[in-house]
Amino acid sequence: MTHPTHVSNRRGLDDAPLLVAANGGTPEHTPVWFMRQAGRSLPEYRRVREGVPMLRACLTPELVCEITMQPVRRHGVDAAILFSDIVLPLYAAGVGLDIVSGTGPVVNQPVRGAADVAALPELETEHVEGVSEAIRLLLGELGSTPLIGFAGAPFTLASYLVEGGPSRNHERTKALMHSDPETWHALLGKLAETTLKFLRVQVDAGVDAIQLFDSWAGALSPRDYVTYVQPHTSRILRGIAEYTGGEVPRIHFGVGTGELLGAMHEAGASVTGVDWRVPLDTAASRIDPLQPSRPVLQGNLDPAVLFSDWESVRGETERILAEGESAGGHIFNLGHGVLPDTDPEVLTRLVEFVHSRRD
Repeated sequence: MTHPTHVSNRRGLDDAPLLVAANGGTPEHTPVWFMRQAGRSLPEYRRVREGVPMLRACLTPELVCEITMQPVRRHGVDAAILFSDIVLPLYAAGVGLDIVSGTGPVVNQPVRGAADVAALPELETEHVEGVSEAIRLLLGELGSTPLIGFAGAPFTLASYLVEGGPSRNHERTKALMHSDPETWHALLGKLAETTLKFLRVQVDAGVDAIQLFDSWAGALSPRDYVTYVQPHTSRILRGIAEYTGGEVPRIHFGVGTGELLGAMHEAGASVTGVDWRVPLDTAASRIDPLQPSRPVLQGNLDPAVLFSDWESVRGETERILAEGESAGGHIFNLGHGVLPDTDPEVLTRLVEFVHSRRD
């Protein structure tokens, strides 16, 4: 048996529905939480974030604690997810970037070659002490609700660095990947180490699970993903598994990754997130041939459905719950993040409905 290589501050929440489901067990009810549940859909979030830049907010412990707690108080979800941002560890390490309203992360000096990769600063634990302190504050507030740690995967971070910001087609990223694979793997190796260190900080502070987001991985073909990305993602997911002795579930999610689900799961995920484009029973069948047991899945209501009438929302939710029965465990979530104009009351009602459908 593998044993943890660190001393953890995590609480004993083995019976929490999210953790039971993540480990392939049968929880008392289907657990539910929402990506971007702490965010612009909540008026209380908009109030506390007013005038505070995003990345500064992510490193302010009291603010992170308050924002992370808001959807737990309001919706009664089965997990909190640490309020953070994909590019936070890069920013904290000293990479020149900012989150521009209406655009997203913008990098001052994009990575264009080997010298730029070598010049990237390394993340040290003291750079993200604000995150550790926020987690310590949250552990005193959450009671029996699990806390999910947060990080961006190497491909998505690389895309921001190489493109200089968000990209529709990832032209420069794919060009570097194919034309200079040595520099590409050096870049992703460095990003994997940064992400692994960032997640270890969160684990040491006491998170109960982690989710690795690869927002842009859906832009890749299965062959390119396996060749150029999977080894580095696997280093993170398997690194966390080794670091914790397998005690911290590892959720992996990407958008538009229906053709990559098997490879993403194989990278070392204990839970595979599925976006709304692929039914959960189809997702299970795509992963199953690669695994000795049925996979645990997370998802996957289309966030836009929340703007429909309640009967439509309930019907789609019932369908997803039924499809989730084909998995080895099911965590109900959206197929991507909560949209900013979503009515919070619909989310609260959705949580109540999922909880009412006992397994």
